[in-house]
Amino acid sequence: MTLQIRDPRAREFARKLAAARKVTMTEAVVQALEAELRREAEKEPLASRLRRIAVDLAARGEPGGRTLTKDEIDAMWGH
Repeated sequence: MTLQIRDPRAREFARKLAAARKVTMTEAVVQALEAELRREAEKEPLASRLRRIAVDLAARGEPGGRTLTKDEIDAMWGH
């Protein structure tokens, strides 16, 4: 079965990748799609990343936090 690529930009990308890899355009497209699907599957979900960051930040902090000075509070409020 042949692969029809009507979009000129997509066709040019497929042609360049096929030439670089010395494979057919169809094989180049299949390889590229497989690689992208693998990358997508390996992505860490946002909720997991945020939870990991929160745990890391909590581990670095002091228990109960610290008291801010008046100057620090004023700086946060733009005074």
